[in-house]
Amino acid sequence: MANQTVVNFLTVPTLTTLNLRHNQIGNVGAKSLADALRHNTALTTLNLSGNGIGNIGAQLLADALQHNTALTTLDLAGNKIGDVGAQNFGDALQHNTTLITLILWQNEISDIGAQSLADALQHNTVTLIPSLSTLITLNLAYNQIGNVGAKSLADALQHNTVTIIPTLFKPCLYLRFFIKTLITLNLQHNQIGHAGAKSLADALRHNTTFTTLDLSKNKIGRVGAQSLADALRHNTTFTTLDLSGNKIRRVGVQSLADVLRHNTTLTALQLSDNKIRHVGAQSLADVLQHNTTLTTLDLSRNEIGDVGAQSLGDALQHNTTLITLNLQDNGIGDVGAQSLAGALPYNTTYYGDSISSGFLLCTAGNDDAPG
Repeated sequence: MANQTVVNFLTVPTLTTLNLRHNQIGNVGAKSLADALRHNTALTTLNLSGNGIGNIGAQLLADALQHNTALTTLDLAGNKIGDVGAQNFGDALQHNTTLITLILWQNEISDIGAQSLADALQHNTVTLIPSLSTLITLNLAYNQIGNVGAKSLADALQHNTVTIIPTLFKPCLYLRFFIKTLITLNLQHNQIGHAGAKSLADALRHNTTFTTLDLSKNKIGRVGAQSLADALRHNTTFTTLDLSGNKIRRVGVQSLADVLRHNTTLTALQLSDNKIRHVGAQSLADVLQHNTTLTTLDLSRNEIGDVGAQSLGDALQHNTTLITLNLQDNGIGDVGAQSLAGALPYNTTYYGDSISSGFLLCTAGNDDAPG
């Protein structure tokens, strides 16, 4: 795509969304876009994923963000900006006050880049209200972030709280502002391990705005799951947790199950591919008879078999809140299917089942692509 053609898009005064995904923009095209973004006041969403942009192009775009006051969403997924590019965006976020969503998955970012972005989260603020940050969603899936990077991000989350500040117009009164800062963090398919999971769990204990965390495929194991479960005992805002592909097994699931008996905020829990087997399914089934907030539960690829399906079937006769249950690829036969089907007349909220190839598939399977 010719550089001038790209620039011409940004001269259209009514254009607010531009999707250039999977083209051949490269660093040269990124420069043209960056130059235009410095003065553009209309574009709010720009998708440059899969364009062969390296750290040079990232630096140019990051520099533009320090001047642009309109862009709210930038998608650079599937490029090669690396730690240098991440550092440049970290610098830019300390000055930019309008960007809400930054997508950097699969960009060869390691702990160094994660640390730069974490530092930025503590300084990314609205000028007149120093405690009111702007970035809401940060997607760092499919990078090389380890426990050190996770610790840095966790430290940033410690500052992600509700703050009371004086109003600028009525000095004698106080207004409560929810920090408009990070509420969604995607670290899917990194290398944070159980130590990184513990750091994030420690941050969640005191955080009052964070709602969604994706730690799927991070080798956190049962120890990491136990740390996160303990954090959920104290956190009152967290709603969505994805721990798929972490080998937390039945011990890790038991820790989560114990917490879910009393937790009143978590609505979605993804535990696909964790080898929890029928014992883990039993633990969760027992909880479903008491929990009144969980609406989505993904137990696909867990080898729960007929015994696990029977336990869940019994639980569904009493649960009145679960809407979506994913049991894809679990080796469930006719016996398990009958147990689940038998629960449906008693359950007034559960829906969406289909029988296929000897398995019970309740709603669709997983979408493994990071988003």
